[in-house]
Parts: sequence; structure tokens; C-alpha cells
Amino acid sequence: MKIIVGLGNPGGKYERTRHNAGFRAVDALAKSLHADITRGKYLALIGTTRFDSEQIVLVKPQTYMNESGRSVAAVTRGFYAEVSDLIVIHDELDLQCGSVRVKEGGGHGGHNGIRSIIEHVGSADFTRVRIGIGRPAPDKDAADYVLSPFLAEEREAATEAISKAAEAVSVILREGAAAAMNMFNQR
Repeated sequence: MKIIVGLGNPGGKYERTRHNAGFRAVDALAKSLHADITRGKYLALIGTTRFDSEQIVLVKPQTYMNESGRSVAAVTRGFYAEVSDLIVIHDELDLQCGSVRVKEGGGHGGHNGIRSIIEHVGSADFTRVRIGIGRPAPDKDAADYVLSPFLAEEREAATEAISKAAEAVSVILREGAAAAMNMFNQR
């Protein structure tokens, strides 16, 4: 079993913001796997499907980004999954807009959604698929930046990165995280 979590904030107000790149990647993955993420359970919208013979749970926490861990911990317990079964897709300020990187374990790097997950599941030993959103200008607040939409000149790169993130998850499911890192972490 794999639990694939896309991080974001619920509601139309946040739908196209940088912070919702994870939600959008899970939606793209759901489309390719012919799955619906519509069932409300565990403080999230969830959908289940299969990838080859493995059960897949797709998750969009509805607790807002900073409390994502409450939902992720509930889903993990509810499906009797291990932390190592988690794949979390999220936006990343420290990566150039349009880039995608796969990482296993590590700290939260200042990302409040990842911080919350680590706190609530009690471990950082899960796979992350990070979607680069770039850094704001020095005079702009990071919180305002992540809650703003991509600029017109960034939209194409962002849309491609969201598709690449969904593809990276497919590679992780088929071949493992190391293969995905080799494929997607090229500089």
C-alpha cells in the first residue's frame, strides 16, 4: 500500500495558488489512474485505486496546510499504513519554479505542512516529491507569496512541473524512490 498525499489548502480561494501545487499533482495522478478523490474521511478528501497489484490511497488534507499532519496521521492509522508508505507532494520555495525533486526523509526545511506531518506521524522517514515554486522577491513576504497564483510567465513551467511530479510518483510506484531520484533530480 502507498498513501499519496498532495498538500494544499481547501477552497476555491486557494485553488490556483503556489501552495496548492501538491493538490494539483494529486489531481493529475488521480486522472491518470482513473480515480476519484471525493470521499470525505480522515479530515481529507480521499480516493482509492490500484497501481499494478498495490493499493493506492490518494489524499488531499482539508485541514489547511499548517495542520496537514492531523489528516495524514488519521489516514495512516485508518489504513494501517507505515510512515514509510507515505509519498507527500508539496510546493518548495528552495527550488526554481518548474523543477521537481524527489527526496527520502530529512527535515521540514521550513515548510509548515511537512513540519506538521513529521510532528503528527512521529517520523520524517517518508518520501517527498517537491515542486519548485521559486523564491519571492526580497521585499515580498513568503506567506503572501505561497498564497498567490503563479505569474503568467510562470504558468507553463508550473503546469509542466505539476505533471512531472505526478509522473515522478508513478516512477516511485513502479521502480522505487532511488530510480525516481535518478530520473528527476538532474540539475
